[in-house]
Amino acid sequence: MKSTSLNKVFWVGMLVSFLGTLPLGTLNIAAMQISASDGLAPALKFALGSLVVEAIYVRVSLVAMDWVRKQKLLLKILEWVTLFIVVALAASSFYAALNPSVDENVILSSTIHRFFLGMMMCAVTPAQIPFWFGWSTVLFTKGILLPKASFYNIYILGIAIGTFAGNCIFIFGGRLMVDSLNASQSLLNWIIGGIFAATAIIQIWRIIKDKGTVHKIEHPEEMKEKVEKQIKEVDDTVS
Repeated sequence: MKSTSLNKVFWVGMLVSFLGTLPLGTLNIAAMQISASDGLAPALKFALGSLVVEAIYVRVSLVAMDWVRKQKLLLKILEWVTLFIVVALAASSFYAALNPSVDENVILSSTIHRFFLGMMMCAVTPAQIPFWFGWSTVLFTKGILLPKASFYNIYILGIAIGTFAGNCIFIFGGRLMVDSLNASQSLLNWIIGGIFAATAIIQIWRIIKDKGTVHKIEHPEEMKEKVEKQIKEVDDTVS
């Protein structure tokens, strides 16, 4: 019974993490741009660095939910920091697109080791906190995720594999566009800059409408229907 439950927790973590990584976001688009401009190895290191911090965030949310819920000011600050980073990334991409002599995003192609760059960017990007906070809360209430170290570890392992697999789609997709589709670096910078700009606009809207990180943490029930649907899909997959 326990092995079956652990198996289910693993698949829930992996599939949810994989699907949650696919929508366009700051980290996966950054990994894509690094892959296109600097190569696969730096992009993979960036993804691994962000993955480490995400795993830490998930672990903290599992064992200190009440503490996380109380950090409203910190989460608000991180939302503004994230907005600043996204705007800077958009500006850097547009700058590279407008200057033929510059083919790299000066922020993502800096001298900082990509692994540590991934860690730093993930650390100040709080979007994954309410995402996993909501999922973990519902999984606890449904009795799928139990407050035991074995369940926490297998859950986080599944999340790590799912997140890395999702990021790999963007990483290898970025190289494919440059190497196989003959996409110019300038055009790619315009596209990625536009995505970052759109992300910044969405972030501003969420902050103004108070629909950001704090709201999602305080209303995990809004995810209940989505969680139950994907849990059913996991059941069908595992069985």
